[in-house]
Amino acid sequence: MIASGWIGRPRLDYPLLIVLIMVSIAGLFVLYSASDGNERLVINQAIRLLVGFAGLVIIALLPPRLFRHWSFWLYALGIVLLLATAMFGEGRGSDRWLDLSVVRFQPSELMKLVVPMTVAAWLHNKLLPPDWKEVFIAVVIIVVPMLLIVRQPDLGTALLVGMSGAFVLFLAGLRWRVILSLIGLVAAAAPIMWMFMHEYQRNRVRTFINPEADPLGQGWNIIQSKIAVGSGGLSGKGWMQGTQSQLEFLPEHTTDFIMGVIAEEFGLLGVLLLLLAYLFIIGRSLYLASQARDTFSRLLCGSLAMIFFVYVMVNGGMITGILPVVGVPLPLISYGGTSIVTLLAGFGLIMSAWGHRRFIR
Repeated sequence: MIASGWIGRPRLDYPLLIVLIMVSIAGLFVLYSASDGNERLVINQAIRLLVGFAGLVIIALLPPRLFRHWSFWLYALGIVLLLATAMFGEGRGSDRWLDLSVVRFQPSELMKLVVPMTVAAWLHNKLLPPDWKEVFIAVVIIVVPMLLIVRQPDLGTALLVGMSGAFVLFLAGLRWRVILSLIGLVAAAAPIMWMFMHEYQRNRVRTFINPEADPLGQGWNIIQSKIAVGSGGLSGKGWMQGTQSQLEFLPEHTTDFIMGVIAEEFGLLGVLLLLLAYLFIIGRSLYLASQARDTFSRLLCGSLAMIFFVYVMVNGGMITGILPVVGVPLPLISYGGTSIVTLLAGFGLIMSAWGHRRFIR
């Protein structure tokens, strides 16, 4: 009885799963080239992908109501981990990583799932669209972890966490006057936010506006990334033939700027093929979200699909100079552990809602 109520045979959405696997495998080939044939790096990435896909299947086994019941406890645990990171965290120029001896991870990445999950759980039994009181509490749920993540400092992740929660409010049918009011508050707070930003964050904004002002310093990343994108042409230079990454001109070519490697080696056609795969993932995820049986699942899955779109859009904007550099990885391709596992866990939540749906005649 317990097994049938809480766990069952995984009913995965195979079209979505197949495309996710294809993108991940392609990412391993790109990472091998970007790392100049570093097999250890590729093996580590492959292990993390296997862990992520195993987590996807396990999460797909569990019914959405279980995550709804757990959401506020997970949120409390996430806040505790963020506070622990503020006190004991480590990292390169920031305190983003928490080392528990057994595992080393970024608690901020987990909040990309926990925050929309908690906001969706809060709105689950509410009359939609939400009123001001419900919106206020949802905003508090979103802002508290954002402030802790900004303090690390990690502005890019903080914005993604905030947007993941904001998408839940948007999908809940938030009235346009409320949306415009919130946008107005953010715009009014922009000068204050500028005062509290770190100098390197201000430099990123200045560099975005005029990267040529310091071509050998702050503007180096964007300029070299543009060169890599442009030098690929239509069909690219070929796998492992990119000069920008192989000769170490392109910075962070295994993480944030790995799309520059794809553009240089596989050209515009390779980038378009990857974008088509991403478009299918986003569209399929939104379709599965629309088929969910309850408000919690629809809001959560829709938000996860939209935040995946933001990942792709922001990373693409970074390497082309359309958006400032904020340290957002390319989904399923950039080298990283916590971000990959978190992304695949999100797709596990989407498939959980799909597999446990009930149709009413």
